[in-house]
Amino acid sequence: MHRVPAVIIGAGQAGLAVSALLSAAGLEHVVLERGDPAQRWRSQSWESLRLLTPNWLSRLPGWRYPGPDPAGFMTAGAVTDYLTAYAGGSGAPVVAGADVLSVRPGAGAGYRITSTAGTWDAAAVVVATGWCDLPSVPAMAAALPAGVAQLTAATYRRPAAVADGAVLVVGASASGVQLADELAAAGRRVVLAAGTHTRVPRCYRGLDILWWLDAMGTLDRPLSAADWARPGGDPSLQLAGRADLRDVDLPALQGRGVTVAGRLIAADGGRVRFADDLPASTAAAQARLRRLLARIDAYADAAGLAEEILPAAPVAPVRAAGAATELDLAAAGIRTVLWATGYRRAYPWLHVPVLDPAGEIRHAAGVTPAPGLYVAGMRRQTRRSSTFLDGVRHDAALVAARVLADVGAAALPEAAA
Repeated sequence: MHRVPAVIIGAGQAGLAVSALLSAAGLEHVVLERGDPAQRWRSQSWESLRLLTPNWLSRLPGWRYPGPDPAGFMTAGAVTDYLTAYAGGSGAPVVAGADVLSVRPGAGAGYRITSTAGTWDAAAVVVATGWCDLPSVPAMAAALPAGVAQLTAATYRRPAAVADGAVLVVGASASGVQLADELAAAGRRVVLAAGTHTRVPRCYRGLDILWWLDAMGTLDRPLSAADWARPGGDPSLQLAGRADLRDVDLPALQGRGVTVAGRLIAADGGRVRFADDLPASTAAAQARLRRLLARIDAYADAAGLAEEILPAAPVAPVRAAGAATELDLAAAGIRTVLWATGYRRAYPWLHVPVLDPAGEIRHAAGVTPAPGLYVAGMRRQTRRSSTFLDGVRHDAALVAARVLADVGAAALPEAAA
């Protein structure tokens, strides 16, 4: 049995960021990790995966990208190395191979955390197991024929490992469009089922789109009540981190031969059905894109940049008319369905009454209803950038400050956050 003021569960970017801040304040704690630091980057990434954000946009508390290519995009392996070095540089007290079995209220105040590496009692617990925990595959997947292979973004590795034939990719957020693009480039026929999506160009007027969003404060602007009221929030950006900076939005994919359909709504044996919503969803995404680009143009003018950057380019439309609403998989030669339909979380080990009916941890800016229990690294935790390698630093500072207050420790040094 060990006693520490705080336990962090998870040694990804969120857990390590909170740990760095607690260490800077001199607070004893441990970080429990079922594998090694950055485990998900090690085990659940396809081979070509790169960060969507440029390397310079990888700021963590007390840590910055030190390499020679700030405008490039780290591979999954490079992110693993980056976070492993961060853990070492910040002196993170990581206990590797510690699969958490239960978190329960302790005999007095605080919690008892039982893991395969031992048991800890702590006044505060931070759940930093991440947003991308388990692939969320719809129930209709069970209705597909046994001869159709099914993959998720977490189990896909490379085009050559996918069964011969065409591929149906379901989901048009960041993962879906990247995988559709890669499969099409490998010579596969691809059908992409697209629901609500957020369309942006990789570069606009000669600068990376995330440079603009960072400069304007859009990524780090705290979410408003209206943002929170919008179910599901904004889908992840249709971007890919590639050296050639090419776009992977729907018009670009159509130009590379990808067939785009509406949202997948049913599967019945070897036939699938799509909603007839492609014209509406693409029109809405294009309208949001035009509004964003207009704000960028206004910012460029106000900042005196207009004469130093490229002129605005026209927005290419999506060909949405006549999209298929039904497809016979065998007739189309589709032998694989790749689900890029997001992720869910599961907390079978969390025996504290903080879960909502959907199984998600209820929290406000990382603070749960249970005293001393916090979360970090959740999507839209306080702002749009909360799950970015860069944006998690803001939420980590808020959570670390609450932990320090709980245990009566000194406040965070200003330089640490």
